[in-house]
Amino acid sequence: MMPKSPENLRSHRWFGVNDLRSFGHRSRLLQMGYERADFMGKPVIGIFNTWSDINPCHAHFKVRVEEVKRGIWQAGGFPLELPAMTLSEPFQKPTTMLYRNFLAMEVEEGMRSYPIDGAVLMGGCDKTGPALLMGALSADLPAIFVPAGPMLRGNWRGKVLGSGSDTWKYWDEKRAGNITEADWREMEQGIARSHGTCMTMGTAATMMSVIEAMGFSLPGSSSIPAPDSNHPRMASESGRRIVEMVWEDLLPSKIVTPAAIDNAISVHQAMGGSTNGIIHILAMAHRAGLDLTLERFDKISQRVPVIANVRPSGTMLMEDFYYAGGLTALMAELGDLIDGSCLTASGRTLGEGLAGAAVHNADVIRPLSNPVYPRGGTAVLKGNLAPDGAVMKPSAAEPRFLKHRGPALVFDSYAEMKATVESDDLDVTVDHVLVLRNAGPQGGPGMPEWGMLPIPKKLVRQGVRDMLRLSDARMSGTSYGACVLHIAPESHVGGPLALVRNGDFIVLDVEARRLDLDVDEATLARRRAEWIPREPRLARGYGAMFARHVSQANEGCDFDFLAAGPPLPEPEIY
Repeated sequence: MMPKSPENLRSHRWFGVNDLRSFGHRSRLLQMGYERADFMGKPVIGIFNTWSDINPCHAHFKVRVEEVKRGIWQAGGFPLELPAMTLSEPFQKPTTMLYRNFLAMEVEEGMRSYPIDGAVLMGGCDKTGPALLMGALSADLPAIFVPAGPMLRGNWRGKVLGSGSDTWKYWDEKRAGNITEADWREMEQGIARSHGTCMTMGTAATMMSVIEAMGFSLPGSSSIPAPDSNHPRMASESGRRIVEMVWEDLLPSKIVTPAAIDNAISVHQAMGGSTNGIIHILAMAHRAGLDLTLERFDKISQRVPVIANVRPSGTMLMEDFYYAGGLTALMAELGDLIDGSCLTASGRTLGEGLAGAAVHNADVIRPLSNPVYPRGGTAVLKGNLAPDGAVMKPSAAEPRFLKHRGPALVFDSYAEMKATVESDDLDVTVDHVLVLRNAGPQGGPGMPEWGMLPIPKKLVRQGVRDMLRLSDARMSGTSYGACVLHIAPESHVGGPLALVRNGDFIVLDVEARRLDLDVDEATLARRRAEWIPREPRLARGYGAMFARHVSQANEGCDFDFLAAGPPLPEPEIY
């Protein structure tokens, strides 16, 4: 039984009432060539499409949106495409993270202000997925996510290339003089061979998997390669399904529960997911009114191993992961570590969606008895240098740096650091700890992905490929190395990172989950008293609003005024 009748549809208030205003709404649709039979009494589905000419990850969305529409028409709905901010990770500066909340507000307000009964959310490129979900969670209208999917494997002279991870790897080889400029240009042409997101376990692949695990995508959809013919079929099926979700009144608030969030975190850990995922999961949970802290991530990481053998924690790519069984196979392999009772957008429980899932390559999706890394992919650290927390991906670091004590080499800006590390005269050893500050939510601004600080050139030439690096910035999920990130509070607002001086000893102990500055409290108190607050990085416009209202990394970097609260009233229609 469908709990809704046509008169109960939200869009009925725009189109079904016999008054002057509804006459105007109907006549304007007729102006565009539609018949009354196209929309009257049917669920109106808003398709939030983040396609643009500047977003290669979503280049196929111009076609996919038509396939989504086809599914909506087939199921008896009325589709309306609504272009949304694109957030193109490769091109938008200083960082798409500065604009994640902007897109979230656009989606929330679009869903609330237009005659929409449900929404299809088309995203994938890093920040679009969490932004779309954050907006939909706040609006709380039926919504389904269509993931962009990963691109095909890269190739260079018979070698498989992974986006991001191999970029950093071969850039250091070029800096060391081991490859030529001609080699580098050949790689440039072969590393990104199709539309779709990064095919390593970057933030895009992480968040598409997390969103499916939360219940907002069709089973198995998150890892389908973007050019695969299964991808358009999934898009049409998502279009059909959202119409059913409207009739069933299947709201986001019925899907996002504490257990669903735990499932998302467990998948994040098992995939060796991007550290960025922690910030986004925090923000999504808080939009749903759930109490989630960094401690929950660390607790789950203690019991969930990394079993996805995907770069940078592993050796394979997302195309291999899909052929090995994809996310449904991985979740089935996790067994009791996943709560199968959670409701999903499919209308079935998560467990029902995993029925029949099987691993087809046990090297790509490992059994729990043979993990890539015995504990979760991320660790949450605390100490006098990070009283509110910091995060690290131990599975992507050289083991010798997981317990380390070394002198600090401090940089106050990325520009200073970039210029300094190229000097052959730099006084640095592999035991030094590189520290970048003023790169957090306000200091960046927007917390750019600067956390994988480059190894000083003199060390690269000596064969060094990893060293301990600290910052209040983020790091691309495709990055690797002993990088401690998201240090909170950030240095720009006076966090302890602002008090570090060159030569101070920093102590990291991942097993003990500690990050400390080995300086006595009296000295730190004196430095704290001498610290001078910095001016806001952006003084007007959206940037000024961002600086005034953004939370710190351990809280999800959302705006304080977007926190969950009582539902807003429906718009008046006159």
